[in-house]
Amino acid sequence: MHSTPPYPLVIVKLGDTHDALRERRGDFEHWIADGLGTQTLPLAVVDPRRGDTLPAPDQVAGVVVTGSHAMVSHREPWSETTAAWLADVVARETPVLGICYGHQLLAHALGGEAGNHPQGPEVGTVTVTLDAAAADDALLGGLPAQFPAQAIHWQSALRLPEGAVRLAHSAHEPVHAFRVGAQAWGLQFHPEFDAETMGGYIELLARDLASDELDAAALREGVRPTGAAAGLLGRFARIVETKAQAQQSA
Repeated sequence: MHSTPPYPLVIVKLGDTHDALRERRGDFEHWIADGLGTQTLPLAVVDPRRGDTLPAPDQVAGVVVTGSHAMVSHREPWSETTAAWLADVVARETPVLGICYGHQLLAHALGGEAGNHPQGPEVGTVTVTLDAAAADDALLGGLPAQFPAQAIHWQSALRLPEGAVRLAHSAHEPVHAFRVGAQAWGLQFHPEFDAETMGGYIELLARDLASDELDAAALREGVRPTGAAAGLLGRFARIVETKAQAQQSA
């Protein structure tokens, strides 16, 4: 049995929420940590934008990549560095979960393409529909065929990496979830957003949404709880914990 302590579940922080939300609710990493709810693994937060060094790929139990107000297609140096690191982590079959920006970055990192959605942004509580491939997926398997999820994005994973499996879509977004290999997932929607957070985003971005011909008041009215989507963070944590325990006892 290994005597080394368990490696951390790492939250790679690539963005910040709006100040008004952060003052009341905390930031992306706090929402994600709350949803993960891990009791057996240490959590670590690293922020490559601030110059944090990403851990060695063989010294992480799992990875969650946050959303961001940045754009993957701008290829910021910190983003490209994180993409190259992600490719190494995935190659080691370490569990990875990319959320929104993280979803798009994961696609880009593995040879796909991220860019502006040709039909514009998708905002609010949307209906996500599972593809047939999700039926036996370790993360999404067992969810309702359709479930509500919080979404806010201007860019998308326009082309998936070779060998990737599409798992879910919406009426607006062709790829709301995908998997690469056995344990690397991208989610375009936000499992860490609750209804209050989603409503706050809509209110703060009302002017921007109007410029994209979206009715903020109607979107705000349509916000509702998204329990099935929120539960995916805990599911992912259990996947990471199970793999870490197996490695510790090997």
